[in-house]
Amino acid sequence: MSRIGKKPISVPDKVLVTVNGLSLTIKGPKGELSRTLPSGVSISQEENMILIAPVNDKRRSRERHGLCRSLVANMVEGVTKGYARKLEIVGVGSRAQVKGGKLVVSAGYSHPVEVVPPNGITFAVENNTNVTVSGV
Repeated sequence: MSRIGKKPISVPDKVLVTVNGLSLTIKGPKGELSRTLPSGVSISQEENMILIAPVNDKRRSRERHGLCRSLVANMVEGVTKGYARKLEIVGVGSRAQVKGGKLVVSAGYSHPVEVVPPNGITFAVENNTNVTVSGV
């Protein structure tokens, strides 16, 4: 059995979890996420904990056990904290700026490249080389 899958997922106070069979909806301060988990696992909620367990001892159930636990834990984190990735631009003359919500990257092309963020995604730049991409 998966060691990761055995860990219960704690649910913060501001998060509402709705379990309907294998369908799961999680609402929090940063938004709402929903997912249908694959067959072979069972999901249960006890007070402020979510528990994922394999239905049987077959290989497919054991494989999906840890995967589903990680997916649900990431959903809870996403609706509470949001997601962020930090990128570092390395190279002589390479730099990045945020202009009007767009990320403008100078990375060796003859012209600067503008990246328009999708809805819910924001860019932040520090020292022209460290880019933080965050969203829900």
